[in-house]
Amino acid sequence: MELFKEAVDYLETQHILVEAAGGTGPDPLEDDVFPEEDVFSPLQTDSMDLPDTPVLRTLEEMLVRRLMVLRTVLDSEKIYLNELETLLMPMKALKATAGTSQPVLSSQQVRTVFYQVPELRDLHRDFYTCLRDRLGLLGPQIHPETDPGQGPGKEQGQMGFHLTVGDLFLKIVSQIGVYRGFIDNYESAVEIVRRCTQTDKRFRILAESMMFYNGSDKSKTEYTFEALLYKPLDRVTKTTLVLHDLLKHTPQTHGDHPVLLEALRLSQSFLSGVNEGSQCKQEVTLSRGMRRQLMRDGFVVDVCEGGRNLCHLFLYTDLLLCTKLKGGAQGKQAQYRFCWYLPLAGLKLRWGPEMERTTDTHQRIHTMRAKMYVLRHELRQIMKPVPLKSLAARTSERGRKKMEHLELMFLTQSPFLPLELHSPSGKSHTLVMSSLYELEEWREAIHRLTRDNIETVPPDLLTLTSSCVKLRMTQQPPLHGILPQSEEESLCGTLSVAIHSACGLQQPASVYVCVEVDGFEFYESQAQTHSSVSSLSPHWEQEFSFQVDGAQNLRVLVVLQPEEEKICEGQVLGKTSIQLDPSLLQKRWRRQTVSLGQVVVSLSLKYYPHPLDRPSLAPAQQQRIFCMPIGAVAQQEGVLVPHVVRCCVEEVERRGMEEVGIYRLSAATSDINNLKTAFNTNLREAVSRLRCVDVNAVSGILKLYFRELPEPLIPTELFQSFTKALDIPDLSSRSVSMLSLLQSCPSVNQNTFLFLLHHLKRVSDRQDVNKMPLMNLATVFGPSLLRPPVAVLGQSSPAVDISQEVVVQVQVVYSYLQCDNLPAAQTCLAHDTATCDSD
Repeated sequence: MELFKEAVDYLETQHILVEAAGGTGPDPLEDDVFPEEDVFSPLQTDSMDLPDTPVLRTLEEMLVRRLMVLRTVLDSEKIYLNELETLLMPMKALKATAGTSQPVLSSQQVRTVFYQVPELRDLHRDFYTCLRDRLGLLGPQIHPETDPGQGPGKEQGQMGFHLTVGDLFLKIVSQIGVYRGFIDNYESAVEIVRRCTQTDKRFRILAESMMFYNGSDKSKTEYTFEALLYKPLDRVTKTTLVLHDLLKHTPQTHGDHPVLLEALRLSQSFLSGVNEGSQCKQEVTLSRGMRRQLMRDGFVVDVCEGGRNLCHLFLYTDLLLCTKLKGGAQGKQAQYRFCWYLPLAGLKLRWGPEMERTTDTHQRIHTMRAKMYVLRHELRQIMKPVPLKSLAARTSERGRKKMEHLELMFLTQSPFLPLELHSPSGKSHTLVMSSLYELEEWREAIHRLTRDNIETVPPDLLTLTSSCVKLRMTQQPPLHGILPQSEEESLCGTLSVAIHSACGLQQPASVYVCVEVDGFEFYESQAQTHSSVSSLSPHWEQEFSFQVDGAQNLRVLVVLQPEEEKICEGQVLGKTSIQLDPSLLQKRWRRQTVSLGQVVVSLSLKYYPHPLDRPSLAPAQQQRIFCMPIGAVAQQEGVLVPHVVRCCVEEVERRGMEEVGIYRLSAATSDINNLKTAFNTNLREAVSRLRCVDVNAVSGILKLYFRELPEPLIPTELFQSFTKALDIPDLSSRSVSMLSLLQSCPSVNQNTFLFLLHHLKRVSDRQDVNKMPLMNLATVFGPSLLRPPVAVLGQSSPAVDISQEVVVQVQVVYSYLQCDNLPAAQTCLAHDTATCDSD
């Protein structure tokens, strides 16, 4: 750690000297492995100590020099990635030997030596790939020093102004907290390497001769293990100088300038705070000799006394600390104000269904979405590389501030997924989040620490809160709306997601799938399937469509439906994030299987790029489903069996198959009316309510749906035909006639009827417990599913006794329930497999 402190002190001294002299100092990318003549250093040609250095007077020259800095960064990143790959090469072999009788390193030692190195590799690989792709769009590099005939021209300058990379630098600097774990662990890793090098000949041979191969000239460089371990420390200390130099060659009117300024501020804050942060961590020792360390932090919404506050939550090894960020904008020093803390010992966590939203809340959220959409559109127009005017720059800055204010409001008002925290002392707090994926990550992180029943030392709250500025890994709320983003790397249009099935469950269970898409929050970004019936291989065949802008990742979670009726909290069985590639998904279904731990989900994706319409100022009103033609409801949902039927049937099969008198006994009228209102206004809310209400209310709302259809499920015009079919004495001929009549029904009616029949047969299979044989079920459903024609004045129709009508209604349904060769029901419109790719 002393070595790292010396490096930071040296770089801070260089930075002060550079600013005093008006130059940029030594090349921040210079490294021992770089031959000086092979790497162009823009910093070495700008120093004020060199009298022959040309002064950059024109915008075009400035932009060309900026491109040279970026290409130098790219070259340096490539070498650094190769060094990290070289460092990771022996990890797999060392892990394998750890489980043998003669290990080179123990499992714990392997984890310590390579701690955070894979994460650093992934972080920089993503940065390198994105930067390479963007620079690749500009064509070959032109060096004014080596190509005097070319020189910095207008074409290079204009192309350079089109190029935005600030978001890439801000993204990697925002995740620079990954280095903190590596820095804290560095001395332990080096100690293991040195000790094993002295005591184990096998490791010594490995540690003293690690080869790094240069891809261009196929040459190789030999490193020691310890030298490679130092590379990340060397790299992170140069970040500030790299950003400082890039800013020097970025015009203030360029869209990257404010973003790079923020990245520079974050980088300087990290470097200046890492030493103090390390000291803060060492100051607090827990009762069992453990140090209090920061494990995770991030921005969440704290609900307190009906109000909402956007807070910064810090998870330490023994406690949760909630703070509120003050300042930190426009170069001001950030400060934190203490809100509350909870010890982790005995802490209980609970998350449940979404909190209910009032009409006013819906309206406010949609208004904010519409305003953010309009403002971002205006910012895009301003940022177009037309003439560089100071007025445009000032307008852009005002727009960015307004966008930031709107996003902060939206981050505070939009989350409705609660995570309740209950301490043994009686203190409780509720956090709300907008993403189930994020909520589960927090829950997992807290649960890992609470299960050990940690003994705690009462914290010095003032010192702990003050140290948050230095310790934080998350520098700012996720305000992605103000950042430039490459349209080639994200989706803008309609993303369709079809959830097919899952496998890998350890035992039969009722589960559902949640889907979340990232990007700008202008449209709804989450959906979930209905709960499956209890099964080892659940099927859903549900399709969702998202309007997306800037989407890059799709998150998928499988959630276990709780068995107890009064518990609305589920258990996440697995989760994963899928990177969206626009080139692979455009205009055709692509089927793939994704692993979520032990559970594997089969899904299909399709993307159709197109300009997006402005979000409505008013929340979209869901079309009513009760008292509406079943064909219209199914068409609206894009299915063959309406969601209300599927959800109710599967909920009954989940927890009502052994309920005595199911479908015969009634529930409270208020419960049924509340469910009806929910289905008519918010399907997602209705599904959540289904899981918590009395199961007889679930069966009651299903019967009510069929009873209130304006046209019965079995068309009225077939009533007389069914009456005649029932008179056929031969059972086989009667069955053929009945099935033929069913085939003449519309597709939605036919499949919904078959879906219901198969369900009722399964209910009857448990008649020894629920006391509902086939005849009882036919008696309950017959009058709702089939109705006689209504007599019209002036028209003659066969006179049918009312009691006889009821007999026909019951006998028709009973006859179908007795059929052993009922066709299977299709619940969803089949995807066009001819145009569907599979992974």
